[in-house]
Amino acid sequence: MQRSATNAVTCLILAAAISISGCGNSGNQAKSDKASDATSQAAGEHSHPTEGPHHGSLIELGDEEYHGELVHDDKAGTVTIYLLDSSAREAVAVELSEVHINASHDGQSEQFALAARPMPEDPEGKSSRFVSEDSELAEHLDEEGADARLVLKISGKSYNAAISHDHDHGHDHE
Repeated sequence: MQRSATNAVTCLILAAAISISGCGNSGNQAKSDKASDATSQAAGEHSHPTEGPHHGSLIELGDEEYHGELVHDDKAGTVTIYLLDSSAREAVAVELSEVHINASHDGQSEQFALAARPMPEDPEGKSSRFVSEDSELAEHLDEEGADARLVLKISGKSYNAAISHDHDHGHDHE
């Protein structure tokens, strides 16, 4: 009697194992597909934007804690940096009077200050926009092989990020 009970339990275990590994595989595949879809959706939510809200080039600050958006107007000879949040969608106003761009060209290094020029919606004493009217900076950013970095401090943390300026993006060359 005990032997037939043992055989019955063994048969049940084998049947369960077969159903899990055989026919049950389509159910596992559906679960895997759902997990894959969820991962894809999550990845889509964290996709990296290629352009800022002002149609400028994005500069990643830190581990995407913030972004800078570079808008370069050749005709006016201006360079503007907008500070944005981690999603690169919303402005971030900070208590800075200026930010800097360090540029290396022709073996020379030079630092350019971009003065705070608050947006109308920025709180009093803060700015999310910084502007340089130094046409030399605009020219340096257009030079082939230009090496430029945005340097600033937000909430006591220093950021120093490479600017990779797309020469055909956001402005016209004449």
